[in-house]
Amino acid sequence: MTKENRQVDSWEYAPSLESTNHIHIKKRYELFINGEWVKPSSGKYFETINPANEEVISEIAHGNEEDIDRAVKAARKAYTEVWSVMPAAERAKYIYRIARLMHEQARELAVIETLDAGKTIRESRDIDVPLACNHFFYYAGWADKLAYAFPNRKVESLGVAGQIIPWNFPLLMAAWKIAPALAAGNTVVLKPAETTPLTALKLAEIIEASGLPPGVVNIVTGYGDTGAALVNHLDVDKIAFTGSTNVGKIIQKALAGTSKKLTLELGGKSANIIFDDAPIDQAVEGIINGIFFNQGHVCCAGSRLFVQENVAEKVISKLKERLKSLYLGDPLDKNTDVGAINSKNQLETIERYIQLGKNEGAEMYQPACVLPKKGFFCPPTLFTNVAQSSVIAQEEIFGPVLTIQTFRTIDEVIQKANNSPYGLAAGVWTEKGARIFNMANQLNAGVIWANTYNKFDPTSPFGGYKESGFGREGGVHGLAAYVKFI
Repeated sequence: MTKENRQVDSWEYAPSLESTNHIHIKKRYELFINGEWVKPSSGKYFETINPANEEVISEIAHGNEEDIDRAVKAARKAYTEVWSVMPAAERAKYIYRIARLMHEQARELAVIETLDAGKTIRESRDIDVPLACNHFFYYAGWADKLAYAFPNRKVESLGVAGQIIPWNFPLLMAAWKIAPALAAGNTVVLKPAETTPLTALKLAEIIEASGLPPGVVNIVTGYGDTGAALVNHLDVDKIAFTGSTNVGKIIQKALAGTSKKLTLELGGKSANIIFDDAPIDQAVEGIINGIFFNQGHVCCAGSRLFVQENVAEKVISKLKERLKSLYLGDPLDKNTDVGAINSKNQLETIERYIQLGKNEGAEMYQPACVLPKKGFFCPPTLFTNVAQSSVIAQEEIFGPVLTIQTFRTIDEVIQKANNSPYGLAAGVWTEKGARIFNMANQLNAGVIWANTYNKFDPTSPFGGYKESGFGREGGVHGLAAYVKFI
């Protein structure tokens, strides 16, 4: 809730706004192709806005099929003539230099991420930017050690990698994809999400400053047609896509019968499971962190909560009390816990699901609050008495909405948790190690956290099963997606 409307007994936090004086955002951004900033062939631009106040931040070039072709040709030339023949230790130096420059500009990157994406400055500052830097640092170390990454196997780079990233973690997703691709010896054409292109473009400035050879990384902004042109380009060797399941299916169909390598990291409807012997307060905080601190804008958000029946009343009561204490408001305020929804379209989608949940007969709880007059905001929302067949329990909402169901036995909760078309992540809360391993073996999820949630590390692989996609990003597994075994 907004700080102006939150009722407290004795005191209130004073505003603590992060400064924007140190950042530099251009009024208009061109395309970054072959180490240069070039105008789009179409001459068209679109606006990127601040979802917290609906103000225009900058104009962004709209790349088309011709621009993608220019970028792919630049990437192919750089791959053939420079990057693939460069000693691996030299490639590592460039990747490391990018990491250092990102680290030096971390504060600016965090503020721009918050302005463009609507996420809280705490999340951008403490999670997104440090993790993005660490991925470049980590893969810089692997660049000249591929023989150790894949012992007794000979590997080669693929060539040109086409990469498409989503709006929920713009800089981090760019790092997840660019860093391993470069370390494995590939060149890149990256297409950022149209609603959050700014940190990718700021990364292009960093790449330019690093002295990376022209054409090794190209960044082409635009809408779905831009991404489709990249997917369908005949001279792209690999596509890496993170985004919705529906678009992932379209890409998979488009590449069927081609020789292009493909990895997909798609949607999720992840289960968080609390047993009666769990550390309840720790679990409640993990639930809040897993779904509300990020506005539910995480593909692996723990949006389905299963609580053992005999502690359900206690857990739900504590969750409701915790929601009352959350600050919803200006994402640049360091006190804010829940920031803005990324776009008007996404907010409307979330609101439709909330109304659907009420129509289905689930019991809704939202803490009393008055939303800011401008911007796209949604109060944190709980649904109890949710049926397993309910739409809000089956479909990805991608917002701060949590469905709660109860269970009695391990077999029951495993059946309920696995009864989903998705299989991205899960969380298990219990004091028994044997139970954790048993659950991990039976849950259909690519990542399973124990007594924590949403913890990431560059050394750990991430990815899903079923309609959550295939392939892994992060760790040695992330390198495997960008090499061929010969």
